[in-house]
Amino acid sequence: MSRVTIRGARKSYGEVEIIHGVDIDIADGEFVVLVGPSGCGKSTLLRMIAGLESVTAGTIAIGERIVNDLPPMQRDIAMVFQSYALYPHMTVAENMGFALRLRRTDAKVIDQRVRAAAEILSLTPYLGRYPRELSGGQRQRVAMGRAIVRDPQVFLFDEPLSNLDAKLRVQMRAEIKELHQRLKTTIVFVTHDQVEAMTMADKIVVLHDGVVEQIGAPLELYDRPRNLFVATFIGSPGMNLIRARARADGTVEAGGVRLATAGGHAVAEGEPVVWGIRPEHLDLADAGGLPATVAVVEPTGSETQVLLRFGASDIVAVFRDRHDFRPGQGVHLRPRPEHAHLFDAASGLRL
Repeated sequence: MSRVTIRGARKSYGEVEIIHGVDIDIADGEFVVLVGPSGCGKSTLLRMIAGLESVTAGTIAIGERIVNDLPPMQRDIAMVFQSYALYPHMTVAENMGFALRLRRTDAKVIDQRVRAAAEILSLTPYLGRYPRELSGGQRQRVAMGRAIVRDPQVFLFDEPLSNLDAKLRVQMRAEIKELHQRLKTTIVFVTHDQVEAMTMADKIVVLHDGVVEQIGAPLELYDRPRNLFVATFIGSPGMNLIRARARADGTVEAGGVRLATAGGHAVAEGEPVVWGIRPEHLDLADAGGLPATVAVVEPTGSETQVLLRFGASDIVAVFRDRHDFRPGQGVHLRPRPEHAHLFDAASGLRL
């Protein structure tokens, strides 16, 4: 196990810069998730850590060693890819032990490590099978087992669950989290799915256009997003945002409606702001509050998501109780002021 330290990391392809001076500290044994939309640079950054992409500027250190100029095989990392990358002509056991055979490790040691990893991943009955005889989830376990037997300082996962169906993804999320708790190994995990990030990470790094928007624990990012991008990206559904104007009494006004805030915001009267509220922090009211019109109702069983219109803004509300909503119906929503957020309209930063 080892820490990973990234300082001023940049990556350019010709004149096009993809990663713009990233600084990240990953502690020994920490599970860190790099998350962001497609094209934000998260997989490129992971490949830079692995040595599959060169570093244009800055440094990447694993433990005490700066590894910028080291080839992948000398970095003591193991990588699990989206595509599994298993050898079709090798059995599960042969796939898992292949890297050790390349190192000329003793056959008994290879067998011991493969069987130990297979036991952890519930793969023991499949050691003699070939990849084509396995399900997608089993193949992903084999890819993880191949990484485990190497006993690396750092595990790197590049969107390993994106090829799995929804139910299996949930199962594999729990298995990878449990694996981390058991091995206590440093893990850097890339995904575009913020639900995966929230449920698995000790720490989340939110990337956007090659820039780190915010770093923190999952609930820290959810409860106190640094800016509008993090507010809308973290959370499913994302935070509701309404453009408004600040008032001297600490409220804001949007569409002729006053909206309460949590207070403590030093914003001048009439200043343009963005008021935000999470979908679960909206309650139904008989009158007053936020008047809105029901557009779409999405019952999921345990809760009901409702898309509503307030002027030119779309709002999503989530209710645990069941209600008989109909499209076109007018309702009143009462925001919980202690959960309201306020952002600067120009910079997008949290106030």
